[in-house]
Amino acid sequence: MPHQERSTANHHTAGHILPNRDSPESTIFLILSGTSVNIRRVTIIFKLWHWAGNHAESINKRMKEFVRTMDEFFWFSVRAIKSLRFTRRYWKEILDQMYISGTESVPIVFVSSLAIGCLLTVEVGNQLEGFGAKLLTGRTTALSVIREMGPIVTGLMLSARVGARNGAELGAMQISEQIDALRAFGTDPIARLVMPRLFSALVMFFPLTALSNFVGLVGGGVVAQVYHHIDPGFYWNSALDQLLLKDFVVSGIKPFAFAIIITLVSCFNGFSATGGTAGVGRSTIKGIVVSSGLVLVANFYISKLVLENMNF
Repeated sequence: MPHQERSTANHHTAGHILPNRDSPESTIFLILSGTSVNIRRVTIIFKLWHWAGNHAESINKRMKEFVRTMDEFFWFSVRAIKSLRFTRRYWKEILDQMYISGTESVPIVFVSSLAIGCLLTVEVGNQLEGFGAKLLTGRTTALSVIREMGPIVTGLMLSARVGARNGAELGAMQISEQIDALRAFGTDPIARLVMPRLFSALVMFFPLTALSNFVGLVGGGVVAQVYHHIDPGFYWNSALDQLLLKDFVVSGIKPFAFAIIITLVSCFNGFSATGGTAGVGRSTIKGIVVSSGLVLVANFYISKLVLENMNF
């Protein structure tokens, strides 16, 4: 009888914790009950089990949203690239965007590149001086600026300036239903609004990157002469003699990749804006963050692929 009472009590306890005896939780409970695990630990395990289930549902929902967004972005990008055939129809809009994204971006690219070139020369010269190789400052600065610093500084500056403008302007148009009005009049909003921005970025980002490289090297040369007391002839001979074709290829490919990334990501977030003026701000910030991150990732892979596969 006492044994039956204990069995009945244990059965009620298990039934109270696990109402479904055929569930996985019941199996785990029976396994753990055969050991020295107490009820408190079993309860904690079950709470963690249910929490993981609830959390998995949330993760599943977010993953579905992510996949849906990627699908929409893919077809948005396809339509934007296909609309490049309408460049003659929207040549006025293209010229306006070239001035806005290119000419007006010269000051910020100039200042940032000059600062990076000067700072890079100071730090590189200080490090090389300890090894008695200060005359190699020009070579190190040139490789750093041409391969990496010039393109990446230009990409990040334009991601902030051009990307923010695209996201804010298109987001405001989406909220005010101006994009829907274009569709109502039979105009493709992607061809009318996105294509001129994409085409102008493809055209203007390359000369801006070339300007960044030039300004960075010149600023580095001035600092090398004034701060490190390196003769300009030694600096420029060291800087230019060691540059190879693949260095210029890396620097030339990156602007076009950055132009596509920045324009498509910022415009897509602008088209996806919802929730009034606050939604415009959120879409703009999201576009800047995502495009800046993708610029850094693309910079790494372009450098890796080109420098490893080009032997001249």
